[in-house]
Amino acid sequence: MYDVVVLGSGAAGLTAALAAALEGADVAVLEKAELIGGTTALSGAGIWVPGNPVAAENGVDDSLEEGLAYLSSLSNGMILPDLAEALISGGPGFVDFLREHTDLRLQLVEGYPDYHPEHPGGKPHGGRTLEPGLFSFAGIEEWIDRIAGDIQRIVLVEMPLGGGTGVVAPEVLAARAEAKEEGLGRALVGGLLKACLQHGVDVRTGARALRLCTDDDVVDGVEVETDDGVRTIGASAIVLATGGFEYDPDLVRDFLRGPLTRPIGAPTNTGDGLKMAMRVGARLGNMREAWWSPSVPCPGIRRDGEPIAMLSSRERALPGSIMVNRYGRRFANEAANYNAFGGAFHHLDESRLDYPNLPAYMIFDQSTVDRFGVFGGRPGAPVPEWVVRASSMSELAAALDLPIDSVTDTVARFNGHAAQGVDPDFSRGRSAFDRFPGGRMGDPDSPGATLGPVWTAPFYAVEVISSALGTKGGPRTDVEGRVLDVDGDAIEGLYAAGNVMANPSGMVYGGAGATLAVAGVWGIAAGRAAVADRVPTRSEAMKT
Repeated sequence: MYDVVVLGSGAAGLTAALAAALEGADVAVLEKAELIGGTTALSGAGIWVPGNPVAAENGVDDSLEEGLAYLSSLSNGMILPDLAEALISGGPGFVDFLREHTDLRLQLVEGYPDYHPEHPGGKPHGGRTLEPGLFSFAGIEEWIDRIAGDIQRIVLVEMPLGGGTGVVAPEVLAARAEAKEEGLGRALVGGLLKACLQHGVDVRTGARALRLCTDDDVVDGVEVETDDGVRTIGASAIVLATGGFEYDPDLVRDFLRGPLTRPIGAPTNTGDGLKMAMRVGARLGNMREAWWSPSVPCPGIRRDGEPIAMLSSRERALPGSIMVNRYGRRFANEAANYNAFGGAFHHLDESRLDYPNLPAYMIFDQSTVDRFGVFGGRPGAPVPEWVVRASSMSELAAALDLPIDSVTDTVARFNGHAAQGVDPDFSRGRSAFDRFPGGRMGDPDSPGATLGPVWTAPFYAVEVISSALGTKGGPRTDVEGRVLDVDGDAIEGLYAAGNVMANPSGMVYGGAGATLAVAGVWGIAAGRAAVADRVPTRSEAMKT
């Protein structure tokens, strides 16, 4: 019997567990995979927090009021005001929580714009995206191979997307290896995990939660499947932090607003928490939405057995690149943030009743390769062998089995406009976010930071698929993470945080790291509320 059992070991689950443990509760984290960390461990670990203290220490002018105005301007009627306010007001507290209770040392990803920076309250020059920095696994070495994802001895600010070159000197990497230092998602998981272990949290892997146990409509335990069979674990409170449902084809079909070619998060995200919550009468919300992320499939298999795919955010925003659909036509602002770009894949042709922008292809030329480098390579480095290439645009179109005339005409039109620094078709280059990837190596205020003709042979192309980092729908919660029933009342003993819950940001992706901001804010709230609501004080327990 535990005071609090947390289901899932990503940022939401570990934060909830730590928050509950700090309140004096006896806490367990149950992870169904053999590797902990979920999608967090695979991520870049950016955390989007308006009005955060790290930015203030670096002289960034921002406020909670501006952050809330920004989210509200993007709502489209899908964001509940009380949840939006809780997200924005709770963000700085999450930063303080990490700085006070973990060994993580948060740093600013300087200059990283919001995803819609021209909207009211937006920040075109950044200041809201933080990252955990390098974290040493010294002292918890036995967990290094038990965390999902590959070891990355680099941080966001050193990567091309964050403004760096992506190249770290061998002697620096060697020193980091000696110190057992890592960055990105595994660093965030490692920092939270270490703090949980220090505060007595019992962390178990290979333990899949099957269903919630109830007594008079009060959740008081969970059935768990392990290698030893199925058993019931009692708890005063359960916190769902099991991630989304993007790896369950039936749930994807029934709920998401458009096609999902292939997800790229943790394969354990099969909707376990959603199903458990539905069985006990939870109200659902935001079910059609996901953290959409157009991605490029590439060779190789991850540690968790899933095929590798990489986000296409940077390459498709660089000058000398363009995207076309299966008809060889351009169909969107290639440089738009990946969540917004996902909507372009969901456009339905009302006559053909199909999705004309799937499959899609990103085309780029040698000038892009020479100036910026692609797919992790230095400027001028050879393009990976798995990328399609040709000496002319017509040959490339033929190799992709696309209409040759349509492709060449589309590229010619784009080139004419790009040479003038304008995009009358899709407004590429108007937003500071569009210009950010190319602007880090040039003039960030010039449309040329993203607009450049595609005319320097050889030409290259890759398929871009409709993907998602995770889903955004699930049980509705209140501002403290209590799961609500169909009548809007709290289900006693049940809490939720992260991608398993109905996300408070609706269809919006405010900026780099918005997923982890929700995980952290609701992780803290759910962990604390579970203890406050359900766990008697030690003196009270002794009396009973």
